[in-house]
Amino acid sequence: MSNTFGKIFTLTSFGESHGAAIGGVIDGMPAGIEVDMDFIQHELDRRKPGQSRITTDRKEGDRVELLSGVFDGKTTGCPIGFIVRNENQHSQDYENMRCLFRPSHADYTYYQKYGIRDHRGGGRSSARITIARCVGGAFAKLALKQLGITVQAYTSQVGSIALDKDYHKYDLSKTEDNIVRCPDAEKAKEMEELIASVKAKGDTVGGIITCVIKGCPAGLGEPEFEKLHAQLGAAMLSINAVKGFEYGEGFDCVNTFGSEQNDVFVNDDRHIKVRTNHSGGIQGGISNGEDIYMRIAFKPVATLLMEQETIDLDGNPTTLKARGRHDPCVLPRAVPIVEAMAAMVVFDSYLKNKSAIINSR
Repeated sequence: MSNTFGKIFTLTSFGESHGAAIGGVIDGMPAGIEVDMDFIQHELDRRKPGQSRITTDRKEGDRVELLSGVFDGKTTGCPIGFIVRNENQHSQDYENMRCLFRPSHADYTYYQKYGIRDHRGGGRSSARITIARCVGGAFAKLALKQLGITVQAYTSQVGSIALDKDYHKYDLSKTEDNIVRCPDAEKAKEMEELIASVKAKGDTVGGIITCVIKGCPAGLGEPEFEKLHAQLGAAMLSINAVKGFEYGEGFDCVNTFGSEQNDVFVNDDRHIKVRTNHSGGIQGGISNGEDIYMRIAFKPVATLLMEQETIDLDGNPTTLKARGRHDPCVLPRAVPIVEAMAAMVVFDSYLKNKSAIINSR
């Protein structure tokens, strides 16, 4: 089954949106890593619902409880079990959806695969399941911090409102200064107003998150079927509502010639570097030591608070008007999820690379 992510550093998640709890087991975490519980909780707080006027109104404390794998404030090298209890379910809001297939949701596909589905908030297909990813990502970030590797994501576009410069031109430390999580204060205000107006209409809007990984050493990733960018792409595309992924120049590279696109190597004070970074820090599927940057496209949320046509379980035409508490735009809360997935990929790749080097000697 596909409930486990990673090869050496792994995360296995469990739970449903309206079940008792969301949880997981992290394995492969090295022993002796300082565990900063305030940091881990902060990562969950960045993702949790009800944090601003442009997110869902669902109120959850999302307090993480560690069950194993940590002793005297440090990891023991044993599996780290954790849970986050669901406290504010309104399952009755979904009763009118019990026998319907919601447009663009996983209702129909889950029903076809399993012959049964949890209609309460989407069950296992709910974005609430990403809680486990944020916990796993927080532990990966704690390990990466000791290696001097940072992962920073931010909202770079909502609807048609987009940042017009690359990440070098922004102070990414300002990302958390506004509720949209955009490092440009003026654009953030425009994005916020757009999301608020869309929410008032019962509609939704999508956008793009940009993620930058700094300090990644050269040599991470595999040369064939587990190229680093392929692992990052698979991780990002596994996030709810993600419809597209590109790294480096991405699709824009088709507008240039090879003579413009190639990253020329130079010797900078006995350190091999590249003069440009069109490749996005990855060449041949392996990191080259430069910044890794990527863009992830999120579709508008599928749950609309307006009437839509659909069919019931027997194939009969009907209509649906969703109730409940839903995000008009997932991007502000998805920023920490993107960071979590990137952190787990990089740390897992680091451990695989370390193992490969040891085994080759």
